[in-house]
Amino acid sequence: MGQRAYSFGRFIGRVIAFQTMRITVLHAERFDQPGGFVVACTHLSHLEPAILSGLMRRRIDWMARIEFYKYRLSKLLLNAFDAFPVNRFGVPVKAIRTAIERTRAGKAVGIFPEGGVVHGDESVMLGGKIKLGACVVSIRAGVPIVPVVVLGTRQLVRIGPWVPPRRAKLWIIFGEPIYPSAEAVSRREARLEMGDRLTHAFRSLYHELRDVCNVPPEHCP
Repeated sequence: MGQRAYSFGRFIGRVIAFQTMRITVLHAERFDQPGGFVVACTHLSHLEPAILSGLMRRRIDWMARIEFYKYRLSKLLLNAFDAFPVNRFGVPVKAIRTAIERTRAGKAVGIFPEGGVVHGDESVMLGGKIKLGACVVSIRAGVPIVPVVVLGTRQLVRIGPWVPPRRAKLWIIFGEPIYPSAEAVSRREARLEMGDRLTHAFRSLYHELRDVCNVPPEHCP
């Protein structure tokens, strides 16, 4: 059920994207990682999971906020696509364990290190902080993190960009895989060190994407 639902949803998403969006992607080859890994994505709207899952050939199991599981329809859809819940305001032990198990099993797991939709200075791209759950998963599972920056999704809350022909604009850039350090003395040191590298990667990718593609300011954080 999960694989068929995912394939069908991806097909529908690609049809919609072809009709409504112009998508620019930089360094897509960096996403073609063998085995399991963590997809760490910026979060300007709730649409990044659908966009990346529809665009990439590799299947992504997303960590989704537990609030979405309160409603019957959204819970049904999330379960069909093999997403799993996370409590952002508690200690997400179960979600972390699930992510570790799935990446160890060779799957790609999507996580939003910013913890929710953010704008402006709260965005890691402009100096905001990230949570280190993605780093914990990477270190304990022994898998890399692939950072992803997506711009333009915030504009998709309006009806206009969805009207064909291809009025919506999106920009996506993939970073080099970030591997756990073998030199850290403690787990805490390893998390902090990897968090610093991930933060730096997000900011570098944002500036590269913005400068190379001349992204208009209204599409930035």
